[in-house]
Amino acid sequence: MGKILAGMLLAAAIAPVAASAAPIDPSLVPDGTYVVKVEKVQDAQHALVMMNNGVETTLVATGSVNFASVKSNETLKVSLIKGKVPVYAVQ
Repeated sequence: MGKILAGMLLAAAIAPVAASAAPIDPSLVPDGTYVVKVEKVQDAQHALVMMNNGVETTLVATGSVNFASVKSNETLKVSLIKGKVPVYAVQ
């Protein structure tokens, strides 16, 4: 009985952390300039990144910008406008 209770308490403690790990919609991030760490480049137009505040999101390139030359674990300085990246620089 004690193991079951301990397991339930552990699951309850971990649940909020697991729920907050889901990527957020980039359109919910306020427009501005951000420093991010690339976790994975999904394709030339999409990159999964971790922002400095711990928020994970998938950035969308727009215009002539693409993420084809970006590698995982690189740090980028990106401008975000209405959820899209019109310009970035590798740090």
